[in-house]
Amino acid sequence: MGGHDEGLSREAARLGDAFYERVDDGERERLALRAQEKAAAELIAEATGIEDPKLLAELAGLGIRVETLSALTLIPLVLVAWADGEMDDAERASALAGAASVGIEPGSLSYRLLELWLEEAPAPDLAELWQDFTRALCATQSEQENRNLERKLLERTRQVAAAAGDERDRTPHVSEVEEACLARLAEAFTG
Repeated sequence: MGGHDEGLSREAARLGDAFYERVDDGERERLALRAQEKAAAELIAEATGIEDPKLLAELAGLGIRVETLSALTLIPLVLVAWADGEMDDAERASALAGAASVGIEPGSLSYRLLELWLEEAPAPDLAELWQDFTRALCATQSEQENRNLERKLLERTRQVAAAAGDERDRTPHVSEVEEACLARLAEAFTG
């Protein structure tokens, strides 16, 4: 029986090699990436209970993996810090402290992802993706769990918004644009 299995394995490998001979390196990489993203989407679904295949594919396509899911909860900190188009040192420090307060350790993948988002303004669709993720997550939780998540998240986000002060160096101060950002973030919990 072992010889039959070995022969079958060799034949499968030969067919795979023949297929890949006709595929250029770029296409091979795209196929491998698609397979990785599909596997990641399945693991994210399993970890969160989210069933929306489009959302899961978007998350996986952005490089979100089960080990970086906690980074998604940090997106509001990033969005409010960049709300005025600039990243202030105090906002950056407050966002990193917010991450630490929820147990995201420096050096972890989620922490490094947050650092990247704090270095360069995120793409505009990141806010929409976060809202979609939050709505889908809320659909899998109890009303009490959702209220707790909303309270904690918006509290940490407001701390980041207030960190920089204003042109008169008054701290805490939340600007109109940051208030608008906070209101948009809160909408994810109401609809």
